[in-house]
Amino acid sequence: MSVLLQSAPSRPTRSRRTCHSVPGSSEKFLAKAPSLAADQIFLDLEDSVARGAKAEARGAIIQALNENDWASGPQKTIVYRVNGTDTPFYYRDLIDVVEAAGDKIDAVMLPKVQTPGDIEMTCKLLSQIEMSKGWELGRIGIEAQIEDAKGLIAGGAPAGYPGDHLNYLYSKIVVAARAAGIQAIDGPYAAFKDEEGLKVRTQLVRALGLDGKWTIHPAQIDVVNAIFTPSQEQYDHAEGMLAAYEEAADRGDQGAAIYDGEMIDEANRKMAERLAKAGRAAGLTPSPTTTEA
Repeated sequence: MSVLLQSAPSRPTRSRRTCHSVPGSSEKFLAKAPSLAADQIFLDLEDSVARGAKAEARGAIIQALNENDWASGPQKTIVYRVNGTDTPFYYRDLIDVVEAAGDKIDAVMLPKVQTPGDIEMTCKLLSQIEMSKGWELGRIGIEAQIEDAKGLIAGGAPAGYPGDHLNYLYSKIVVAARAAGIQAIDGPYAAFKDEEGLKVRTQLVRALGLDGKWTIHPAQIDVVNAIFTPSQEQYDHAEGMLAAYEEAADRGDQGAAIYDGEMIDEANRKMAERLAKAGRAAGLTPSPTTTEA
């Protein structure tokens, strides 16, 4: 599971219905990446790259970031994944790629996060590079992968919990993400030929409140996008709530925003914003009556 931990004010958090993994060692997949319909593309230097191919893949990712036409296809969040902080590859992955192509990326994905120190070190290194390059401080985000019990800071569901223990852990992460104002993204479904299994799993994590899911094969992208895309009715309602809330704020009303007979507080405004962003990423447009409060 990934959570988006840092996002600069000038670069608002985008919908991440699908986060597609692209091996940094494959020129073919790197070339195809800009045309894919995933909301986020992450170019991988970790698990999908053999130990002896790390340096070559690092160079291939730099070249792809600088030379591929990322603006030609659907708008994407561009991320790349470094190796873990406990490996001999991490510091070169971070420094070499960000110094050479940091203006092309939105975030660095940090795997196997176990302690706050992993994130703090990455944040400080990114800040130093941003300052040395004259870039906006904090513009490059950090996506942290939580992959084991130590990272989750939980050993499992409490005694007597009546469901899948992972649902309990996912729910804890979603609550923590909401409290921090960040996104929570589910990991990959490895059986990429099992479309029905992918649907079931994606529907489950969406019901648990996650914001999106990884994909590891292009055939998975449309399936996951569809499940994380709101219906037109849900999207219209969300846009209508946001418009009503903004109009009330412009009038100086305090806590008086109402849409379709429903009082709008900060909690359901945030929920409406998540749905609206997912709908916009899918290309939905508001129905004519959406903004009428």
